[in-house]
Amino acid sequence: MESLELLEIIQKGENSYVQFKRRVKDAHSISQEMSAFANYKGGTIIIGVEDKTGELNGLTFAEINENNKTLSNAASDNVKPSLFIHTEQVTINNHTLIVAKIPEGINKPYKDKKGAIWLKNGSDKRRVTSNEELARLLQDSKNIYADEQIIINSSINDIDYHNVKYFILQSNRNDFEDIINKIETEITPYSLKKHELDNFLERIKFNQPIVKLLNNLRILANNEFTLAGLLLFSDKTQYYRPMFTIDCVTFPENTTSVNTYSDTENLTGNYYDIFEATMNFVKRNLKKIPSNKGFNSNAKTEIPLEVFEELIINALIHRNYFINSTIKIFIFPNRIEIISPGVLPNSLTIENILSGIAIQRNPNLHSLAKYILPYKGYGSGIKRAINLYPEIEFENNLSKEQFVATIKRR
Repeated sequence: MESLELLEIIQKGENSYVQFKRRVKDAHSISQEMSAFANYKGGTIIIGVEDKTGELNGLTFAEINENNKTLSNAASDNVKPSLFIHTEQVTINNHTLIVAKIPEGINKPYKDKKGAIWLKNGSDKRRVTSNEELARLLQDSKNIYADEQIIINSSINDIDYHNVKYFILQSNRNDFEDIINKIETEITPYSLKKHELDNFLERIKFNQPIVKLLNNLRILANNEFTLAGLLLFSDKTQYYRPMFTIDCVTFPENTTSVNTYSDTENLTGNYYDIFEATMNFVKRNLKKIPSNKGFNSNAKTEIPLEVFEELIINALIHRNYFINSTIKIFIFPNRIEIISPGVLPNSLTIENILSGIAIQRNPNLHSLAKYILPYKGYGSGIKRAINLYPEIEFENNLSKEQFVATIKRR
């Protein structure tokens, strides 16, 4: 690192990614700082700077050796699992400093020697105590997936058989095309009653019992719903997970600081129902524009509805389900915001997603949803939305743990 670059970093002070230390004498204490950075997005520890004032206090040759040894011991023996860090010496105005770069960990959560888990909290750190935060760290390292969680006390009695039947139709269309076409001339996708499902399955010669099939697809696990199954195939989704809904609000002004709303709904049900209801809400709150100057010309919406299909499905499939919060759609006179709980997973950036790169936070939900919703699942949804309507901005808000898509209204 160049001295001018380091000086600029120091002059800006400590933050979530930069920590100052005058000297490092205790391997256990500095290991807490390292584990907090590793559990977050990584960061830099600069040794030889007064943390209260930012004044330089350079190290002697002997202190450089001693502090480097302590850093190495902390990373290898006091952080569990061990970390590989990079250190270098940089001289500024005759003050020699140690710059230690701590990478974001790939095997979260990282603990100190006593088993405590630390996480960055602004320029400071705090101890992780909640199961929800621990689950998020495990999710970051792909040791656990929220959509595979078992929904305790749920059962096949909570199933929406219409969605299951529709899923089987779509997911096996290639294998049973002739039979399905014949059946669809007699019944519509949502016309079956629950007691007719087994007869339907027999007619398409599906040779697995329904419960075994749903367990194999990870819709059920030991005859209880997984979260993915609950969201897509249950008729009691909010009974078990009341916050997994979409809040839709239309504001009369360009701020949330108002006393009245033009339109508001909390949309519930399984994700087929929620998606349809959300699209209806958006559609009725968009302006209608004539497609040409003719008196009888068909009107079109000010923003293509396909844009909302892509972004709403993206929020439903890729939100962080370890955060117990609703998706929010705020419609203002000058913009529309789609706010999804959770930031982008792992090292994914906005530039990545604009290029079509995707990391599946909820792989089971991702694999099942494409047979229920108009979801392609190739990482191209954001790109399609931008191509249809370029005036969309994205924000990966780390402090609020939200991913926000803002669609500007012309």
